[in-house]
Amino acid sequence: MTVFQAIILGLVQGLTEFFPVSSSGHLAIAQHFLPGFSQPGLLFDVLLHAGTMAAVVLYFRRDLIKLLRCCAPAGDPDDRRVLLLLILASVPTAIIGLAAKDVVEQLFEVMPLVGAMLMVTGLLLFYAGRAQSGGRTLTQMNKLDALLVGIAQGVAVMPGISRSGSTIGCLLLRGIDATAAARFSFLLALPAVGGATLLHLKDLGQVSSAEIPAYMIGTLVAFASGLLAIRLLLSVLQRRRLGGFAIYCLLLGSVIMATSMFPSG
Repeated sequence: MTVFQAIILGLVQGLTEFFPVSSSGHLAIAQHFLPGFSQPGLLFDVLLHAGTMAAVVLYFRRDLIKLLRCCAPAGDPDDRRVLLLLILASVPTAIIGLAAKDVVEQLFEVMPLVGAMLMVTGLLLFYAGRAQSGGRTLTQMNKLDALLVGIAQGVAVMPGISRSGSTIGCLLLRGIDATAAARFSFLLALPAVGGATLLHLKDLGQVSSAEIPAYMIGTLVAFASGLLAIRLLLSVLQRRRLGGFAIYCLLLGSVIMATSMFPSG
């Protein structure tokens, strides 16, 4: 992998991790068309996700500090409730992710499947954007909300299914306020991506010393572009304008399926 490829993929990851258009699907597409690209397992993908999660930590640092402080005896009970819901939601995500890990790694080159899953993401965004506006806050979420959004995040290991799109869409359909849904979605991603990073660290030994700078640069690019994407998405969600993302996913998915199943020449 070259530095140029790392920068391109870092930008793709940073801009699409938080926009509900499936970063995994876009990475699979970009890697498919980048000549000569290779990586041990999904190590580079996971490092890019770690870069965007570092952007979440920085952007939502006040929320994270509050969640850490709530563990003290005098901590805020509302923050403690949110923390428990995040832990509960992480359980189905972990179960699905561990069970599907080996299978999913083999699906990133199956372009027709990636296209189909992008279309599924588009349909979810379409219906979530048209759902009746809800006003429930994070502290008004219940255990069923947490379990459903955890399942949605687990299913998003499929390339083409947007993690942010599926989790935010799920919460919108459950009547959660759009900004609150985004905050919960981003915070929920931290343990999932952290766990995936630990699972793939064993692949570091397969990376040549010459490629390490490219891996680091790609991760930094994902971090910087991810910060920008968080700001933009929160602004869009306040107006509940998901239609553009839905149309984009449906069109891109259709194109990928058509070009993969009926290649020219």
